[in-house]
Amino acid sequence: MSLSIAVIAPDTLVIAEEYGEWDDSRRRIDLIGIDRDANLVVIEFKRTEDGGHMELQAIRYAAMVSTMTFDQAVDGFDQYLHQINRHDADAKAELLAFLGWDEPDHDQFAQEVKIVLASAEFSLELTTAVRCLNQRDLDIRCVRLQPYNLSDRVLVDVQKIIPPPEAAEYQVRVREKVRKEREAQYGIEPPRVYRRARLSENCPLWSRHGRRRPRSRIPLSSASARCGW
Repeated sequence: MSLSIAVIAPDTLVIAEEYGEWDDSRRRIDLIGIDRDANLVVIEFKRTEDGGHMELQAIRYAAMVSTMTFDQAVDGFDQYLHQINRHDADAKAELLAFLGWDEPDHDQFAQEVKIVLASAEFSLELTTAVRCLNQRDLDIRCVRLQPYNLSDRVLVDVQKIIPPPEAAEYQVRVREKVRKEREAQYGIEPPRVYRRARLSENCPLWSRHGRRRPRSRIPLSSASARCGW
């Protein structure tokens, strides 16, 4: 599925599979992608008939990966390229080319984390929760995957459940309208749940000389307080 991700997440480059490079956790994300706007995309799959509690799991993963840096993304992408036997590929060059960048733009990288949930079916509780969260400025999509056997072949019927195709553009406009209204009401732009933090000088991702530390693992403990959230 990682090699044909466009069917559930168009314009998304997969940069990691079964990602688990955490300092304080053994959890693994099914897939991590990056979209054309340099936003991270957490993609979770479930084989249950109701999706279980995958929306809660994905929200946790989105928070955990939200501090990923460009260099960490390159490290993860390089490992993924080796997993799919593309040993001679240049991970950094391919990532820059996908984003249309000549050089890494650390300030623009991973400003937001989007979520894609893929399952055979979704419960009413799950879809209700997702719709509510999307109204609170998150970006969560639900995609139904129905496999069928046909002449010894497996075909998959892919249907976008949330947001429905005819409402996707409308919901983007509504979300932007709500954001502007909140900004006007409070005088500042309201913080999005997974907007990338501006790193303070005490953040472990910075060295004493103000440069990013070359890390391949993401620290979780006290991340929000130490990174200026």
